[in-house]
Amino acid sequence: MTALLQVEDLRIAYGKIEAVKGISFSVEAGQVVTLIGTNGAGKTTTLRTLSGLRAPLAGRITFDGEPLGALPAHEIVARGLAHSPEGRRLFPRLTIAENLQLGAFLRKDTSAVAHDIQRVYALFPVLGERRKQASGTLSGGEQQMLAMGRALMSRPKLLMLDEPSMGLSPIMMRKIMDTIRELRTQGTTILLVEQNARAALSLADHGHVMETGRIVLSGTGPQLLHDESVRKAYLGED
Repeated sequence: MTALLQVEDLRIAYGKIEAVKGISFSVEAGQVVTLIGTNGAGKTTTLRTLSGLRAPLAGRITFDGEPLGALPAHEIVARGLAHSPEGRRLFPRLTIAENLQLGAFLRKDTSAVAHDIQRVYALFPVLGERRKQASGTLSGGEQQMLAMGRALMSRPKLLMLDEPSMGLSPIMMRKIMDTIRELRTQGTTILLVEQNARAALSLADHGHVMETGRIVLSGTGPQLLHDESVRKAYLGED
């Protein structure tokens, strides 16, 4: 089976500093795949490059059987690769509904867009209740829900989530992780970068541990959860 996303020997640099040093991994349709690692490991840089926000130094990215090459970000979204970024990056003065509409800016199927907005409200009822509220006045957890909902509005074949639980309370973090689990049940393919390694690996079909720009360990979610080195370094266990 051909992977939906195939990354081969990807190298990314900031000036003379090589931040990602030749990583390779794949994501099959319907899977949840996670990248875990400490700050500075290159996880966010990898996602930004996959979504066209940074140009790679070298390597090959193939999505749905076609090379992404040097496509601009909006064309990558049009091909079905959506990115919910670290820090959410909402339009704070626009309402919830307006932010969701912007997530569908490439689409012309007006009735289907309206249907998908209702789908987001079904996933996150609080957004439907406050649809006319400016996004900048929402709590951190509500903003994360909106960022995820906005990414879903492009009807992606693959959804990339960067640190969705960052800064959230334990209760809100569980809600976000439950939603990711629900999206997986619905068939959404997800590439997840997440600081909470235990939560991420509990959800993931496959995981990759990144350190200083390299993938140093790969396996299924359960394998990595029970790996002694992962347990000591990322799960806080002796």
